[in-house]
Amino acid sequence: MSDLLVTALWASGAAAAALFLAAGGAAQFTSPATVVTSLGIIMGLVGSDFVLVMLVLAARVPLIDRTIGHDRAVAVHRSLGKPALYLLLAHGALLLVGYGMSSGYDPIAEIGPMLALPDMPIAFIGTALFIAVVVTSLVAVRRKFSYEGWHLVHLLSYLAVAFALPHQFSVGGILSNGTGQRVYWIALYVIAFGAIITYRFVEPAVSSLRHRITVTGATAVSPGVASIHLTGRNLRRLGTAGGQFFIWRFWTKKTWWHAHPISLSAMPTDLTARITVRDLGAGSSRIAMVSAGTRVSIEGPYGLFTDTARTAPRLAIVASGIGVTPVRALLEHARFAPGEATVLLRAGSVAETYLWDEIGEICAAKGATLYTMVGHRSRVGSRWMPEADARRGVTISSVFPHLAESDLYLCGPTQWLGLVEDEARATGLPAHQIHSERFDW
Repeated sequence: MSDLLVTALWASGAAAAALFLAAGGAAQFTSPATVVTSLGIIMGLVGSDFVLVMLVLAARVPLIDRTIGHDRAVAVHRSLGKPALYLLLAHGALLLVGYGMSSGYDPIAEIGPMLALPDMPIAFIGTALFIAVVVTSLVAVRRKFSYEGWHLVHLLSYLAVAFALPHQFSVGGILSNGTGQRVYWIALYVIAFGAIITYRFVEPAVSSLRHRITVTGATAVSPGVASIHLTGRNLRRLGTAGGQFFIWRFWTKKTWWHAHPISLSAMPTDLTARITVRDLGAGSSRIAMVSAGTRVSIEGPYGLFTDTARTAPRLAIVASGIGVTPVRALLEHARFAPGEATVLLRAGSVAETYLWDEIGEICAAKGATLYTMVGHRSRVGSRWMPEADARRGVTISSVFPHLAESDLYLCGPTQWLGLVEDEARATGLPAHQIHSERFDW
């Protein structure tokens, strides 16, 4: 089902091009100039389609979240960014060349007349905004931004789409009456913006008002790590499964303007909940210092890092650093018989053994086997574990002798997690038995 949905999202671009050709676009390929112009129109249609699909994926629609999971939705969202940008740039370049060929002007000279067309100036602005969004999403560039700064720039994608829409009415003509294109594009715009408004604004606002969550206090777990204790009304009705996360917004003068994705570190009761936060920057450090009584808004719950995603009889879990927070809630909520679950906790130093005592208590109570590894990553063998263990020949198969009959849950930093995934796949473990939660954005 998840592969089918992802394929359909990519295929929507082909549908946009096919509708244009079926509505008379194919008849426009009559001269070199009209061929270039028509190709430019097709590039713009497919690029616009991809941008709207990206908005749907970013809307955190429950159906998509339950089908492919938040991580994969974000991955597909990102994978569409570059193709969409290249297509929109090709759209503009080919139209300039095509119009120039028709009028006898060079493409650069055609910019002036094009800008004189209705709604074209704001279409150029929309393209510039989308370029900014894509460039800041590149890994090398994104690392230079704080999460708050990157998220603020990313909101420009909504403006980019809004600025590009008018010229499709006044210049492109694809929304003319009586065409299948009109139905398709109006439906796609309604779905994209309807999903954003519903699931990013209306539903979170209603949920926040209904549950009235506030901070009751914070406790230090380790230097730079704190657990924030929350209270609210009917919190079990949030429908949270262990391992899921929410988007949290704390209403103080210093934190109201940004929100953070943070996993629950314990299953909520009717009245209480808890998250555990590591100081990774100015935003997260301010969250750890919010005072009792602070009101909290939420979006969620999100994610497939839960017991419901299991397909095998046994459970294998590997977590590193602050990645233990969703694992702690997952273990608390998961159902398994004594001896069916094995947990491996990984830390670079003793100072990073966050919540290990609580996880140990849960494992002892539910009959799960617990292993721990502390130390810097090895440069030989299994490079995701400490060097002493790697040199002794420890592998993921030796830690989890029943790995083939297990669902493997992984949570931690992206680079480290990738190493564990690679070793698990090398053993022949199928992809549907690997569930990853990356601490990335």
